[in-house]
Amino acid sequence: MAHRLFRIVAMAWVGSLLSLGFIAAPVLFSMLDRASAGSVAAQIFRIEAMLGVVCALILLLIANRMVRGGFADYKRVRWIVAVMLLCVLIGYFGLQPFMNSLRVAAQEAGTDLANSPYAKQFGMLHGVSSAFYVVESLLGVLLVWRLPGPSSSGPVVARGQSAAVAARRARR
Repeated sequence: MAHRLFRIVAMAWVGSLLSLGFIAAPVLFSMLDRASAGSVAAQIFRIEAMLGVVCALILLLIANRMVRGGFADYKRVRWIVAVMLLCVLIGYFGLQPFMNSLRVAAQEAGTDLANSPYAKQFGMLHGVSSAFYVVESLLGVLLVWRLPGPSSSGPVVARGQSAAVAARRARR
């Protein structure tokens, strides 16, 4: 059961990352003016960041439980999830407040961001944030690629533990 829940949460997170970042956002910018598209994209990426944090925490809890249960395959994917979470925290929660402050400063100056003195700094922060998003997405693809399954290398028998105990833990 935990294997399946891990797979569902991981695929939902990675699917949303790929579809929002590489399909929805480009479509927004191709159909709307830059300011409107940027505003809508900012809301979409806010939701994606919240989803990323929730999914990462769920995945880390499940992976830790599985590692304690003897499933060594979850050790490596646990690290992938942790780095993906770090990308969300830095890329969105670390950089986005600065980007929003530049957007607000441009609006208060009575101009749009592209024609403001803040445009260069915003572009730099946007590029760094985008790089974190791409790294998170690539790690997400790696996570899905390496997803352990219920039949993958079952529980490892810990030192001092009988095979019967390990088998009971595996059935939980």
